[in-house]
Amino acid sequence: MKPTLILASTSPRRRDLLARLGAVPDRVAAPDIDESPKPGELPRAYALRLAEEKARAVPHGEGEIIVAGDTTVAVGRRILPPAETEDIQRRLLALISGRRHHCLAAVCVIGLDGVARTRLADTVVTFKRLSDAEIDAYVACGEGLGKAGGYAIQGRAEALVRALAGSHSGVIGLPLFETRALLLSAGYPLG
Repeated sequence: MKPTLILASTSPRRRDLLARLGAVPDRVAAPDIDESPKPGELPRAYALRLAEEKARAVPHGEGEIIVAGDTTVAVGRRILPPAETEDIQRRLLALISGRRHHCLAAVCVIGLDGVARTRLADTVVTFKRLSDAEIDAYVACGEGLGKAGGYAIQGRAEALVRALAGSHSGVIGLPLFETRALLLSAGYPLG
């Protein structure tokens, strides 16, 4: 009998990405955690911690596997906040304009054995140098609000990316290579 799969996220992007693996969640649950970075916490550790805390925050029972993810954007050691307002989004886009940044996509799977396993995909993204008019136009389209780093690579922002080295799906919200490996090791059958 196939285990029950729980997605600890209400992100439609994560649900769509799981579907690319042939994994359709039986249940979707919103984890309720504090996503504030701890003092001195580095971006990689932060992303991995959040993915695991999200997975552990969702109640589950026997025969259930939980998958959770976190996408963190960092410039150097600085963790960038989500673009909750247009002003924050403008500042984030100005910061990453013309430079490399890291998109850290962490995934955690709690298997049938109750063990939490995590993996991280570190993708280096380089935006073209953005003019004020380009930033204004992108902000006006609305797709980057609420997103890590202030952009959605699966939308208009992709045309502003000069280079990407790593996991494209990780930048969207769930690194598929790592997620597939974790699901299989947790006993979830994939086609």
